[in-house]
Amino acid sequence: MFLQYGEKELSYLKQKDKRLGEAIDAIGFIQRKTDGDLFSSVVHHIVGQQISTAAQATIWRRMNDAFGEITPAVISSASAEELQAHGITFKKAYYIKDFTRKVHEGEFDIHSLAAKSDEEVIAELSGLNGIGVWTAEMIMTFCMERPNILSYGDLAIHRGLRMLYHHRSIDRKLFEKYRRRFSPYCTVASLYLWAIAGGAIDGMQDYAPKKKTPKKSIVKKPGRGKTAGETSGKAGNETGGKAGSETDVGKRGRK
Repeated sequence: MFLQYGEKELSYLKQKDKRLGEAIDAIGFIQRKTDGDLFSSVVHHIVGQQISTAAQATIWRRMNDAFGEITPAVISSASAEELQAHGITFKKAYYIKDFTRKVHEGEFDIHSLAAKSDEEVIAELSGLNGIGVWTAEMIMTFCMERPNILSYGDLAIHRGLRMLYHHRSIDRKLFEKYRRRFSPYCTVASLYLWAIAGGAIDGMQDYAPKKKTPKKSIVKKPGRGKTAGETSGKAGNETGGKAGSETDVGKRGRK
């Protein structure tokens, strides 16, 4: 199944925003797969946090091969150790088991979400262990197919906006301006901003300020009057995490 939208949404966005309209014409129609089952979608998104798309696909394939289908009954009967055996971390296994228990015992009414507003769905989902606002918004986009989702927590959305409108940065006020402009079809706008961020249009660049490279520390060798061009310790080395995604895992210890 693919995300359902068409000429109505595209025509509206083209009429509201010339630059976005030109990008839509340049990129063409975008098809994105959806997951029609809400329970498996939540589990799938927990699995995919903080890992690559390829790694997520591998783990998900292993789980489907092992369990046949991802349902509350099936996951309830599996132990946390069985989930970990497919490549899931201890924390993720706990979050999945905790979510499954709440659904299975009726503590979390997953079927009631369809009738709730976007704000209510985000509040309900982000109240679960291991689910943050960004993950809730992705579930609403690619499972529930809510039409008006534009995620402030999505770094690729920020990149797409910077590239399309030549901004150095996107603060909340500016973001809300675009949200109002794209509403009520923010979800379709998101598809094109993700595509732009991924390089779908040749020649577009990211206008974010370049990060400065730390200067190396120069030290003198003992007994010599000239510099040796050596670095002091590990000065200048940078370590970085996985860019482009929000960390929802570990929410209960951090958020």
